[in-house]
Amino acid sequence: MRYSPECEDPGNATFHTASIPKIVSGDGPHARAATEAFYAAVVDKEVPISSTAMAEAAKTKPFGYQAFYPGPGLGGHCIPIDRFYLTWKAREFDVNTRFIKLAGQNNTAMPYYVVSRLEEALSTHQSKPLRGARILLLGLAYKKNISDIRESPSLKLIELLERRGAEVQYHDPYIPEIMADKEHPGLSGRRSVALSVESIRGFDIAILSTDHDNIDYQLLADTAPLVVDTRNRFAKLEHCAARIVKA
Repeated sequence: MRYSPECEDPGNATFHTASIPKIVSGDGPHARAATEAFYAAVVDKEVPISSTAMAEAAKTKPFGYQAFYPGPGLGGHCIPIDRFYLTWKAREFDVNTRFIKLAGQNNTAMPYYVVSRLEEALSTHQSKPLRGARILLLGLAYKKNISDIRESPSLKLIELLERRGAEVQYHDPYIPEIMADKEHPGLSGRRSVALSVESIRGFDIAILSTDHDNIDYQLLADTAPLVVDTRNRFAKLEHCAARIVKA
């Protein structure tokens, strides 16, 4: 067997499949030797251990131990979603995973909160309603510097805003077109708009949902009349002409 605490780290430019150590073991020495021989042809480093039970306690992953900050909602695959499987399993043993459920409720509610902050910003700074507003959503992926939109809160934000009568377009340098998505079929085929002085000025407000590093934030700060920032990215700029509303 092999054991990976997390198989991949999307967007990580340092570690990839071959350079992530693999914990290997087996049901007896012969099985472990066979597993080691197999993975020796695939990865740079193996970590053999005495038993499969020990795998759960081995600290070998070279990434993932980092700070996490609030954003516009729950996104991604695997760990962001799998904790709900633990909640389901715990019910078989009459265990109430209260904090997992509470965290899930808070994360699920975040896109609704962001929409309310955007509506308030339009009303306060431009005296405009959400209905009929032209909105530029920045970043479609669930995390920065990747093209993965699985469970992305940006998709939910677009649907919520358009349900309220707004007109929404998006910019994402990693996602030129939204491919077929069974959870959000109405968004399939939409294309990313280019950022320019002219295009940005055509919107009433921009909302930063995913803070890719290769988005021109200075251009947006100098051009957009109003920005809702869910990632606190614009605070890093030395000069910012646009009104910035934190969400």
